Amino acid sequence: MPVRPRRPSRRSILAAAVATALVGGTFAGLLSVTAATAKAPAAPPPAPETPAKRAPVRASVSPTSVVQIVAHPDDDLFFMNPDVSQSLRSGSPLTSVYLTAGESDGVNARPRDAAAAPTDKAGYAEARQNGIRAAYAEMATGSRTSAWDREAIPTAGGGWAELDTLRAEPQVKLMWLQIREAGAINGDRPHSLHGLWTGRVTTLESQRSAGTPVPADFAYTRDQVVATLTGILERFRPTFVRMQDPSPGTYPDGGAFRDHQDHLFGARFAQSALARYARLPGHPHVGVQNYLGYPTSALPHTLDPETAGAKLKTLETYSWLDGVRDCGTVAGCGDLKVAARPGGRGWTQTVRYARGTSTSWVQHGPDGGLYAFSVLDGHLATWRKAAGSVTWRGPDLLPGAGLDSGVTSVTLPDGRIAVFGTRTVLGDGAVGYRREVVTTVQAAPGGVFGAWAPLGTPERSDAEGTSDISAPAVTVAPDGRATVVLRDSRHRLTAREQLSDGTWGPWRSLGGTEVYGDPVAATDASGRGYVFASTPVSVLAWSGRAPGGPLTGPSPTGLPPTTLALSASAAPDGDGVRLWFRKPASGDLRSADFSGAGPVSPVTELSGAGVAGFGPVSGGDGPLAVRSRTGFLATAPHGRAGTRPVWSLERFLFSGAPDAGTDGVAAIGLDGRLHWTPAGR
Repeated sequence: MPVRPRRPSRRSILAAAVATALVGGTFAGLLSVTAATAKAPAAPPPAPETPAKRAPVRASVSPTSVVQIVAHPDDDLFFMNPDVSQSLRSGSPLTSVYLTAGESDGVNARPRDAAAAPTDKAGYAEARQNGIRAAYAEMATGSRTSAWDREAIPTAGGGWAELDTLRAEPQVKLMWLQIREAGAINGDRPHSLHGLWTGRVTTLESQRSAGTPVPADFAYTRDQVVATLTGILERFRPTFVRMQDPSPGTYPDGGAFRDHQDHLFGARFAQSALARYARLPGHPHVGVQNYLGYPTSALPHTLDPETAGAKLKTLETYSWLDGVRDCGTVAGCGDLKVAARPGGRGWTQTVRYARGTSTSWVQHGPDGGLYAFSVLDGHLATWRKAAGSVTWRGPDLLPGAGLDSGVTSVTLPDGRIAVFGTRTVLGDGAVGYRREVVTTVQAAPGGVFGAWAPLGTPERSDAEGTSDISAPAVTVAPDGRATVVLRDSRHRLTAREQLSDGTWGPWRSLGGTEVYGDPVAATDASGRGYVFASTPVSVLAWSGRAPGGPLTGPSPTGLPPTTLALSASAAPDGDGVRLWFRKPASGDLRSADFSGAGPVSPVTELSGAGVAGFGPVSGGDGPLAVRSRTGFLATAPHGRAGTRPVWSLERFLFSGAPDAGTDGVAAIGLDGRLHWTPAGR
């Protein structure tokens, strides 16, 4: 059994915090600030930028810097908020980078007025910029007319960019690359990021907005776009990057992209830049979060009404819904195309991570210590805490680049730990891009991890499904054989099983239809494996009929719709497993127990949870941990059904999902550091 450390005194906690911060940026004990009035100075952005103002609330003494890279003006507001507004409220530096000018057809009008409106691509691009500036100013200062300082800067790719700095909050910046956009979701537009990525065109021209300080037109090659983005990363030195989904999938009938081609290929340019940046010395470790785009339309809403309402208000500001001309330009003060439907296709009621939702990334070592895993700089980052210690050591980055955000881990029967994830192989050209499942295993219990072993992919080609596979879920039989399960681009589950000699069998279909999100897996006390996956209307289950037996299913669970983000663990009070999920459009927490193929308990509601939020619920046989409406980590002791949990907010923003266990709760902050709250605090 793991040894739970004694609760340290406040003095020893603070002493450990200072010591560990000096030796490698680790966190010990209760390092998250829980008092609502606690303050620490915001870290300034790198020179030559203006130093940031003191943040109203800072959760960590370590610097946090966020860069967002999106294809169009409004992609961040539709698909990344409320994370954007939470970063702005934190006071940490935030820079939003817009790859294209977003000029579309040059008509800034509602559909009913489009026929009579003039065509002006430079003017429409300027109107969208005005809308973004108003939206960010309002989120950051409360006033949409708060002033911006605009300047032209040369890029590392040989072109120009416009850099806007919010005068009242100079840590908030917008960077406009003003590259030509495709102008169609799926249309054949060679002069686009899509065409540049695939080599159909060798250069892609700029589209300057009206009124921009950028002095001249320019054009980029594929490598120059990557160099430009790499230069931006060098300039702002982020600890966290938000970007769109580079593998959103295709529709089976006809092969059309499920998301906008600019979103997809813009994200691949960002991936390439991050890979190049990771090889440069001396920068802070950087984590990445991917966001789902257009496919969210068909999925249950994730945000509670209050959060969705605030997100909609920001889009109404961006879209110039009230028509008040207060921006000082003739182009218009926002995007009137969006004004016709500022909520998009349900987008303001949802935010959904494309990767990084596992709650199984902390494991016990054979000595009762703990291991934690994340992805930084495209490498597996590991932290270790010895039994009885309050100090975590790390991160240590393992060799092997290209790892995608979101890994899962399991402990094998002999005490070794295995980590599973996916990695992206960029290749030398468009045909070289692919994603595959990989795993690394300790050589011995408590020992070093071996080289990454590729397990391949069930996808036949990137062209067929944009390499759209989920993060893997893993079950382990009593004899140590693992089964890896993931969702493929056809939205069904596939599995690859380890054989008795340690080799792996072929990928085989487990069936299921309309499966979305990441599957989750758990093994019960008897050794039977379970896998769960969400559909838009319910949850499907696969289970082993005997300990170590093959997974069979899918079986309908009869559960109500979920927000797709699931977590599962062995049931704390008997045979079977417990599945955690959220009620759509509320953030409320739910659970159900399973034994065999179906649920053996009614759905349990945590009434009056009060924290709302979105994403997975981490709740094994220790405390509960969730992302709250504020974006902060919320923790609570396990309560009985029908009781009101007593929640504590840890005042820092974090990436992915938390991991709660008997020893405590772990989360990876946007500063790239491990935050740890011991159990029984």
